[in-house]
Amino acid sequence: MKFTNGYWLTRDGVEPHYAAQAIESERQKRELVVYAPDRIVRTRGDTLGTPLLTIRYASPLENVLKVRITHFEGGIPPRPNFSISDETDFTPDIRIVDQGATFRTGDLSVFIEHSLSERHAERWRNSFFGKDRLLTKNEAKSTGYMLVTEGGKLKKFIKEELSLGVGECVYGLGERFGPLVKNGQTIDIWNADGGTASEQAYKNIPFYVSNRGYGVFVNDAGKVSFEIASEKTSRVQFSVSGEVLEYFIIYGPSPKKVIERYTALTGRPALPPIWTFGLWLSTSFTTSYDEKTVMSFIDGMLERNIPLSVFHFDCFWMKGFNWCDFTWDKAVFPDPAGILSRIKAKGVKICVWINPYIAQRSPLFGEGRRNGYFIKNPDGSVFQTDQWQAGMAIVDFTNPSAVLWYTDLLSKLLDIGVDCFKTDFGERIPTSAVYFDGGDPERCHNYYAFLYNKAVFELLERKKGRGQACVFARSATAGGQRFPVHWGGDCESTFEAMAETLRGGLSLGLCGFGFWSHDIGGFEGTPDPNLFKRWLAFGLLSSHSRLHGSNSYRVPWNIDAESTDVCRFFTELKASILPYLIETAKEAHEKGIPMLRAMFLEFPEDPACAYLDRQYMLGSDLLVAPVFSADGTVSYYLPDGKWRNFFSGEKTEDPGWRTECHGYKSLPLWVRDDTVAHHIRHPCLIRG
Repeated sequence: MKFTNGYWLTRDGVEPHYAAQAIESERQKRELVVYAPDRIVRTRGDTLGTPLLTIRYASPLENVLKVRITHFEGGIPPRPNFSISDETDFTPDIRIVDQGATFRTGDLSVFIEHSLSERHAERWRNSFFGKDRLLTKNEAKSTGYMLVTEGGKLKKFIKEELSLGVGECVYGLGERFGPLVKNGQTIDIWNADGGTASEQAYKNIPFYVSNRGYGVFVNDAGKVSFEIASEKTSRVQFSVSGEVLEYFIIYGPSPKKVIERYTALTGRPALPPIWTFGLWLSTSFTTSYDEKTVMSFIDGMLERNIPLSVFHFDCFWMKGFNWCDFTWDKAVFPDPAGILSRIKAKGVKICVWINPYIAQRSPLFGEGRRNGYFIKNPDGSVFQTDQWQAGMAIVDFTNPSAVLWYTDLLSKLLDIGVDCFKTDFGERIPTSAVYFDGGDPERCHNYYAFLYNKAVFELLERKKGRGQACVFARSATAGGQRFPVHWGGDCESTFEAMAETLRGGLSLGLCGFGFWSHDIGGFEGTPDPNLFKRWLAFGLLSSHSRLHGSNSYRVPWNIDAESTDVCRFFTELKASILPYLIETAKEAHEKGIPMLRAMFLEFPEDPACAYLDRQYMLGSDLLVAPVFSADGTVSYYLPDGKWRNFFSGEKTEDPGWRTECHGYKSLPLWVRDDTVAHHIRHPCLIRG
């Protein structure tokens, strides 16, 4: 949110109250507390009739610094809140002297300057250091309590600004489909069902990583507005509504270490079952299908020697207008247990589509309404909308009884052979709703995705066992990385959409989401053979791989004959490197480092990698450059090091840009330090 009109003026309707000086600091147990009025205090009279900001510095984990800025502290703490880890087995170093106060946790510290004289009175400056190297700082007009009048209504905000150095780049903030480097962008952390071609995102995370060795996590489940070198070109500003803003500075110094510490704070991904790393095939969305169609797809894959791991039933396994009733449409699936048994006999796992909405026509609607299982309007009526299924209600996952009811319905599906769920939707959550636990509806908007996926994932862990749970989720917020896998949402069938999809995955990975997928060939429309075959290579060199679309079947032989060969080739290629992928997956689980990695994450010292978003590292040792052109031409950058071409065995130690033309069974794929096999030897089937 922008508060200023240029550098000097404020916008109409904005009344700023900036921290002007640190008037006093004191130690309170494990916290450093600093008091900052919005004016220079020269006499006792200056302490009257003016706001005073209280800034508390603490440390939940070593090398992680919590900053909490408060105007009024007497409010009722809003809910929900992110779950944050807090260790108490170390003692921060807090020192207060005349010149200022220092709070140190591990190698990370902050120094708050005190005003020592009339000449230095108007100086609000906090400087954050990593091993005594300046990371970032906030100065005059950085920290503020802002009153904004819009349409005759007064709104209150707390905002903070952190400086950006020359050449400093900002990454992350969720699955964002625009430029990888976020400098110059305005970003609101607000989940939306906006596809992959806009500024909106399904997975919004109030966390960013800087290439200067630190990250910032704003601990607010509601809307957080970021101005990244946009309102002020040398600062990142973030603001929230209300009287409190809390954020964390997380020290690296490497970007990997930043992500490792961020996920220690907010949670690390569970390790998905091995079978999830194989190829998934879907019925697609609006296509017509029955048992004959489904079995023809599965048998067709096996007959063509394309290893298949999972078959997914999309929405219309249930009857239209009934989503969700969790009941198989008898007109096309008269024997659900039978078909699932016949599929599993072929060594294929089963996924079914669900969402957290109950249509008015569903037999479950009346039950949910009577028992108070749905989100309500302020007048006590059930919130309903026609935007998806007619008259649908939204399950209230803050109600433990509603969670039990919902997961019991899913449990019956697991009992007849379903292995996992595609947890679709969860973004269009109203902000005027009333929740069972009294949670703030604005904060619940993003957090709903966490509660929804948590409920389903924990059911799978209970029924299948730890290490055997997997969802295929679209929406998420901070902490949602704990419940893999996530996929990129609704993209078009174009090369441009393929590129924006990759940018989204790279940004999400930099927020600690270890496992990620996307719809091979794009969701909207039908991909032409050229695009489909290029996307197959990209999709099967992602952590998880799924053939899915909107209104067209995505079995490869429906595209063209060569697509079948290309699909088999890259499915077997992925199978051949499965041991490497599993080790990479374990690193994601244990440290939060994503499988699909932006080049800057692996090569932070190489300035050429800072802006690269058309190539990536799959784990630490495989460089992948998808082909985004119809003629097979691709330009990519090979960083300094020892490399071996995966296909040809060519070795090189010459870094730099390369431009090549590739056939459909090839793409730039390089092995770093000769750490994994450089060609396919014995492809194996990935089976459950």
